[in-house]
Amino acid sequence: MTDTTWFTDARFGLFVHWGLHSLAARHEWVQKHEAIPTEEYGRYLEYFDPDLFDPVAWAETAWQAGMRYTVITTKHHEGFCLWDSDLTDFKATSAPASRDLLAEFTDAFRARGFKIGFYYSLIDWRHPEFPVDQYHPHSEDELAKAEPRDMGKYVEYMNGQVTELLTRYGQIDIIWFDYSYNRPGVWGGKGPDDWESENLLKLARDLQPGILVNNRLGIPGDFATPEQFQPSNPPTQDGEPIVWEACHTLNGSWGYDRDNHRFKSPDLLARMLIDSVAKNGNVLLNVGPNGRGELEPTAVERLSALAGWMRLHERSIRGAGASDFQAPTDMRFTQRGNRLYLHLYTWPLKHVHLQDMAGKVAYAQFLHDASEVGLKWHGGAVHSQLEDSSITEDTLTLIVPEQKPDVLVPVIELFLEEA
Repeated sequence: MTDTTWFTDARFGLFVHWGLHSLAARHEWVQKHEAIPTEEYGRYLEYFDPDLFDPVAWAETAWQAGMRYTVITTKHHEGFCLWDSDLTDFKATSAPASRDLLAEFTDAFRARGFKIGFYYSLIDWRHPEFPVDQYHPHSEDELAKAEPRDMGKYVEYMNGQVTELLTRYGQIDIIWFDYSYNRPGVWGGKGPDDWESENLLKLARDLQPGILVNNRLGIPGDFATPEQFQPSNPPTQDGEPIVWEACHTLNGSWGYDRDNHRFKSPDLLARMLIDSVAKNGNVLLNVGPNGRGELEPTAVERLSALAGWMRLHERSIRGAGASDFQAPTDMRFTQRGNRLYLHLYTWPLKHVHLQDMAGKVAYAQFLHDASEVGLKWHGGAVHSQLEDSSITEDTLTLIVPEQKPDVLVPVIELFLEEA
């Protein structure tokens, strides 16, 4: 069983989708969406020159936001490689960039203290042996659909590239394969038999013992990856809890999308992170750098807002997880040892009632400034006019100010009585 301790302790990671699609600046699936022929799409290689790429700055921005691991697209569906692969010329070293961008990224993030993850697309619209399917840019081209292609040769290519990635860059902590789609209604869909997933998984583990592998090979991995939604309950497999990570975009696009300004608000991002940790999950939050190698100003602003919140509230996230205690409606509990953290999504009027917690809390304070929060329980009336049948002798009531603290999501730290 692979040790996932560091992963579940970190809780928050940076996803990076970067490649030739950043020049098109119209979504990372632009080649498919606009049915751009392979040769025509290849022209972006002639112009890819991210002269402002500063991975040290990226790493610092992410670190301050509270992220402790990163996953970068070494190759997305377009087939373009950020590293100097020996198996293709469709790579950064063949572009005006003329250098191994993956090496620069990995060195900078590892130096800052990040665990390193590599995303690798199982799909490859560039490779001549990858069979055309419903998701391929040539899916409407009858000639392309009729071409005989050898999936075995493509699998050999994948194994060769994964070997390069897992032998050239030191310790790699995660490999994030993407993805299987052998489901009804998708013609030409591909899954574990096509990828020879068992062999690919074994290869990864042989080359990097201890590496974490996601679940998108179509066979069980070390963690599940719900995408662009928050599970209503902690995910399970065969009725048992599993390690999981919700992956999210800032604005609905993974790659740089110049005209997409639908950015999630800072407080929503904070609530997504809290909600995941409260259900024993992680968040992998994505940025899509532009063609010159810079993060969008709005992305930096959002990460900076999270940095401000995480500086004050990190201990309710890092190393924390689900609690057996039940939080009130529109609030979330996380727990770390004998400390319980109540995250208030909406601000109450003076009182927060916690059921079945009377006598279980020794002290309470706001986490952002360590100011005391008053405690009362049945027998010490909260208000002379209060009549609430839900309040019993087992109810603990927190006394909060009328004014909400000036933080994205206020957190009350509860020190539990020693058992």
